[in-house]
Amino acid sequence: MKRRDFLTTAATGAAAAGLAAPVYAQGNRTLTMVTSWGRGLAGVHDSAQYLADAITTMSDGTLTVDLRAAGELVGAFENFDAVTAGQADMYHSSDYYFTGQHPAFAFFSTVPFGMTAQELNNWYYHGDGQQLHQDLGEIFGLKPFLVGNTGPQSGGWFNREITGVEDFQGLRFRMPGQGAEVLGKLGASVQNLPGSEVYQALSSGAIDGTEWIGPWADEAAGFHEITKYYYTAGFHEPGPGLTLGVNLSVFEELSPAHQAIIEQAAVAANLWTLTLFMKNNAAALKRLSQQGVQIMEFPEDVWEAFGSASKEVLQQHTSDPLYASILASYQESMRENSAWIGQTERVYARQRDRILGL
Repeated sequence: MKRRDFLTTAATGAAAAGLAAPVYAQGNRTLTMVTSWGRGLAGVHDSAQYLADAITTMSDGTLTVDLRAAGELVGAFENFDAVTAGQADMYHSSDYYFTGQHPAFAFFSTVPFGMTAQELNNWYYHGDGQQLHQDLGEIFGLKPFLVGNTGPQSGGWFNREITGVEDFQGLRFRMPGQGAEVLGKLGASVQNLPGSEVYQALSSGAIDGTEWIGPWADEAAGFHEITKYYYTAGFHEPGPGLTLGVNLSVFEELSPAHQAIIEQAAVAANLWTLTLFMKNNAAALKRLSQQGVQIMEFPEDVWEAFGSASKEVLQQHTSDPLYASILASYQESMRENSAWIGQTERVYARQRDRILGL
C-alpha cells in the first residue's frame, strides 16, 4: 500500500471509530519562564532573554514568554521544582544544578573531562543525546531542550597561586556539579552559590576562590577587583550546555506549531549563546591581563589529580541503569568525535597558528 493511501485509510478508520483528535490550547498564551540567573547577568541572562524574545516573535505574539530572573518568583536553584510543580511553565538553567533530582542531568550540562561544545551538540542533535535528555526529563514531567553553551569555562579565581595538589586542602571554593565533587576529593570545601551571590562571598572572604564562566562574564562580575590569580583552563566545564525545561503537560497542550516554535527557538538560542561567549572572551581576557590579572595554568600534577578524581566521580552512580546507559552513550560519542577532531581541526589549528604566528 502506498504511504498516502495508508495515511488516508488510517485517518478514515480513526474517524469511523469515533476517535477524538487531540485538543490543543486555543488563542494567545503567556508562558512563565523562571531562570537561575540574576537579571542582567552577562551571557546567561542574555541567553534566556534571547530565547524568550525568539519564542514570542516567531509565534507572532500568540505565545508570550514572561521571563522571571532568579529571585523574582523563585530562587536560583528552585526553578526545577517550580516547573515540575506547575508554579511556572518553563525554566532556563544549567541541568547540573539538579543532579540531586537525578545524577544523569549532569551529562546535559557538563561533566569533568567531558565534551566540548561541538562534541555535545554532535551527540545531542545527531546521536542519542536529545532522546536521552527527553527520556530523563519525562520522569519528572519535563520536556527539555538545549538552549545554549558557554564554551570552555575557566579554571577559576584564587586568592593564592596553585602550585600543587596540596593547595586544595581546606580551600573554600565555589563550584557546582560533579566538578565540585572532584575538588572535594582533593580536600577542598566546596560550595554551590548562585551567580549573583559569588562576588560578595569572595569579597568578604567567605570563600577563597570561585569559578564562574569565562573572561567576559567574569570581568562583568568584577572578580578581578578582588583577586588576581586567574586560571583560564579548567577540567570541570569544557563545554557546558544550558537547558530549557518545559512542563510536559503544558508542552503537550500546545499546538504542533507552537511546539515546533519552542524547539526551533531553542536550537537558535543554543548557537547564538555559544557565539556570544566565544566572541567576547578573547577581548575580555586581554583587558583583564592589562589590569594586572595573572593568567595562570594548573601544573601537570594538578591536572593528573583532577583526572584521577574525575574518573572516580563519573563512576559513582553507575548502579543506576539510566545513568549508566547515558554515561556509555556520552563516552562513546566523545571517543568518536575526539578521534576525528584530533586528526583534523586540532592539527590544522596548531599548524595554522604556527605558520601565521597567531
